[in-house]
Amino acid sequence: QVQLVESGGGLVQAGGSLRLTCAASGRAFSSYSMGWFRQAPGKERAFVSAINWSGSNTYYADSVKGRFTISRDNAKNTVYLQMNSLKPEDTAVYYCAGNRWGEVLGADWRPDFWGQGTQVTVSS
Repeated sequence: QVQLVESGGGLVQAGGSLRLTCAASGRAFSSYSMGWFRQAPGKERAFVSAINWSGSNTYYADSVKGRFTISRDNAKNTVYLQMNSLKPEDTAVYYCAGNRWGEVLGADWRPDFWGQGTQVTVSS
């Protein structure tokens, strides 16, 4: 069973930056597609970004394009989400997620497994 542990969340002022990190267990990480979702209070969990197994394909929600960057280091079993120019509406719990199929075809990517989440709060 794959375990995902997120870190890097916190409180930041609008316009600031945070980098989320997701560490995965298991030997097959390099074959998985990975991604991030977020859930704001009172809202459904929403897709943020995804990356295929090699890092050659990435997808983003329209709301974060140009501000967030997803990347991965297969040697470290880690996926990152660099978040710049943060806005108060980015406030949410951010979840790392993965799919055992390594490709990502678009923003309708759906994961098989999830992390526990990390809180990101952006103050105005």
